[in-house]
Amino acid sequence: MSVTKGNMLVRSLSTSAAVGQLVKPPVQVFGLEGRYASALYSAATKAKSLDAVEKELSQFQKSIKSDAKLKEFIVNPTLKRTLKVEALKHVAAQTKLSATTGNLLGLMAENGRLDKLENVINAFKLMMAAHRGEVACEVVTAKPLDQAQKSNLEAALKKFLKGNETLQLTAKVDPSLMGGMIVSIGDKYVDMSVATKVKKYTELISSAV
Repeated sequence: MSVTKGNMLVRSLSTSAAVGQLVKPPVQVFGLEGRYASALYSAATKAKSLDAVEKELSQFQKSIKSDAKLKEFIVNPTLKRTLKVEALKHVAAQTKLSATTGNLLGLMAENGRLDKLENVINAFKLMMAAHRGEVACEVVTAKPLDQAQKSNLEAALKKFLKGNETLQLTAKVDPSLMGGMIVSIGDKYVDMSVATKVKKYTELISSAV
C-alpha cells in the first residue's frame, strides 16, 4: 500500500485532527481489503479503540449474515451511494457505534465499496489476532483427534511460537487423506497426508513406465 493512499484513508477514518504517520498493523494484508483494514487499524490505534472497533464490526458482520434485508442493502449496487451513506449514519447513531467504525462504514459507502465490507472486517480480525499474539493453526486429519493426540500435537506446535505468542488450534476431518495430517501454522504449510504420498508415488510410477 502506498503511503499516499494509506494516509488518505487514515485522514478519512481518523477522528483526530493530527493524523500523523500511518500506524502499521502487525501483519500485512494485500488488496483493497488490506488497504481499508490497515487504515482502520491505524485510526483505531490512535483513538485507543481497537478492541471496541473489533467488537462492533464482529457484531455488524453477524447482523449481515442473519439479516437478509441488511445484506441486500449492503451489496445492492443499484442503490445510490448517498442513500447508503445516510442510512449507515443513522444505524451508527442508533447503535452507538464508535466514531472510527462509523467513519469506516461511511467511507466505504461513499466509495461504493460496501460489497467488500466483510472482506475488510475479516482482514481487520486477522490484524487484531496478530496484535494479540495469536497464531492461527489448522490441522486436518483423516479421523478425529482424541484429547491425548490433540494435547500432544498442541505441545509440539507451541515449540514453533515466540515467547509472547499463543496458539489458536482448529482441527478438521477429511477422510480423503486416508491417514497422516496437513498442518498450517501461521504462514507455514506441511502436507504429511498419506493421500499426498500415494499421489507422488503414482506420478513416479507413471513417469517410469
